[in-house]
Amino acid sequence: MSVPEIQAEELKQRLDQGDNLFLLDVRDEYEYEISNIGGHLIPLAQLSKRLNELNAGEEIVAVCKMGPRGMKAVEYLQQNGFSKVSNLRGGLHAWSDKVDHKVRKY
Repeated sequence: MSVPEIQAEELKQRLDQGDNLFLLDVRDEYEYEISNIGGHLIPLAQLSKRLNELNAGEEIVAVCKMGPRGMKAVEYLQQNGFSKVSNLRGGLHAWSDKVDHKVRKY
């Protein structure tokens, strides 16, 4: 199964135009406290127990630090019936580099 990805610039553009996207931050809580872009926090290790917090009808974008955990989250969601999911390519680091330099990299 391939993992669909979205570039930071495209995500910013879609958010700015009001597209209804659900940002799913799959990092750990301490990482979210360091830096975030306002997504709904469900650490990857808790995703299987918290699927009920997600709506399979919504378009979901997984966010992590640099991309790999987001890819795992997307794969897991796809395996569990979510079809409108993508990964933020390069994670928060890409967002910081290409969209908002104020988002802290760690």
